[in-house]
Amino acid sequence: MSSQTLRRVALVGRPNVGKSTLFNRLTRTRKAVVKNQPGVTRDIQMEATEWWGKSFEVADTGGLSVDKEGFSPLILGQVEAFLASVDLVIWVVDGRDGVTSEDLLAYQVIQNSSKPFLLVVNKCDRTLEAESYLHDFYQFGVDPKPASFEQDFKIDEVVEWIIENLPTEEKLEREGFRVTVIGKPNAGKSSLANRLLEQERMLVSEIRGTTVDAIEAEFEWNDDKYILVDTAGLRRPGKQKDGVEVLSTFKTREAMRKSDMVLLVIDGVEGPSHQDSQLIEMCVDDHKALIVVASKQDLAREKFDNARDWFRERVEREFHFFKDVPLVFVSSLTGSGIRELMLKIEDLRKKLDIRIPTSKLNKFFTDVIKQAPAPVYG
Repeated sequence: MSSQTLRRVALVGRPNVGKSTLFNRLTRTRKAVVKNQPGVTRDIQMEATEWWGKSFEVADTGGLSVDKEGFSPLILGQVEAFLASVDLVIWVVDGRDGVTSEDLLAYQVIQNSSKPFLLVVNKCDRTLEAESYLHDFYQFGVDPKPASFEQDFKIDEVVEWIIENLPTEEKLEREGFRVTVIGKPNAGKSSLANRLLEQERMLVSEIRGTTVDAIEAEFEWNDDKYILVDTAGLRRPGKQKDGVEVLSTFKTREAMRKSDMVLLVIDGVEGPSHQDSQLIEMCVDDHKALIVVASKQDLAREKFDNARDWFRERVEREFHFFKDVPLVFVSSLTGSGIRELMLKIEDLRKKLDIRIPTSKLNKFFTDVIKQAPAPVYG
């Protein structure tokens, strides 16, 4: 299968200038939380939208701050790295406050990205002369555009600029069934990827967090094409130490969203944890086919007499909300279980391609309703 990657527009600026409001307007959603206080948006949020026959993705980024404490340095590093993956930037400033030191920081970040950008001066009262808000912002060498997102003032002109400046050539992804490997750091994801690829494509190390980016590689099995995506180890937000780690978490979630199937790799010696159950919930929320892979079975057999029974008991207890989760035991070192894993992937792939006729679906719901009819009263 092949799919087209949408062009991406990033909203950048200091905290509390209205980026999330613009995000909601452009995407016609209320996904971005909007409050009259700075720093509400920390993670990058993305949503596809369509205007006047053109489709693109809008990314709402965290507010850039000169503060050296708290989340500010993390957000700065995250946004700087993220801009490499976008096509256009909408730089949002507050017309009532004029130019601030944080606006200067945002300008520097945008300049370093070398991406085309539009300077939008938000919170301009449409009843007053727009030019009165713009004087300070001409120093950046571009024509600022006045707007008021709350009043839907000039948002159409922002959209016009986006449509006019979107690159026209298509970005096509590789062809193949996309399988994304996720899990906690040092669970054995890259070792499994290398074994599936039958070559040392992914960096493997005992140091936690060796993989930072989501790395893609193609391979074939039984004449079917696959794209394997090895991702960074996911840690709890409270344990993420720097902007690179925050960005890698974002890229992992983005890779999950684009995948056809997810392999959740769990250390067969340590067993599943609450964090693994949260990863499964993310997959379920995204409606992704999922296989749990118990790795390092060569070590697990040395430690436990009945390693597989012990692991299954832990899975049933930790993943009680997901009955009959597909489970495969592998050892990337010896290669045991790899064939069973590919057979399971192939089986689920075929099930995903099943199409149920509307008539059969209607009959199913009719039979279910007959077995448990709704109460007549009320």
